[in-house]
Amino acid sequence: MTTDDVVQKYMAAWNEPDAAKRATLLEAAWSDGGVYVDPVARSEGRAGLAEVIAGFHAQRPGSSIVLASGIDQHHDQVRFRWDFLDADGKTLISGIDVGDIADDGRLAKIAGFWGDPPAVT
Repeated sequence: MTTDDVVQKYMAAWNEPDAAKRATLLEAAWSDGGVYVDPVARSEGRAGLAEVIAGFHAQRPGSSIVLASGIDQHHDQVRFRWDFLDADGKTLISGIDVGDIADDGRLAKIAGFWGDPPAVT
């Protein structure tokens, strides 16, 4: 599986409301001890990320997170932009994920950043 395939499955997991289908997607995309961090969450392992995603669905039913760029990769690093859309398709926030790719090709870590970087002061 290519890195693009892995990221596509990871993104599909975020948009999958069914827990069993989400687990299958995460099995393909997320390494056993994968770490996820964003401004309001931190999780370890597939079960931890599944819990974060379930919380997303509970708080924002019908919302989705979609790729807003291509997938950039070098060495064992990956980055891509995304948009968080409400149930009506309106963009609520955009951001970027930066991550590590494990030796088996799955994601080992994602650090999510929301919005634009801060201005130079």
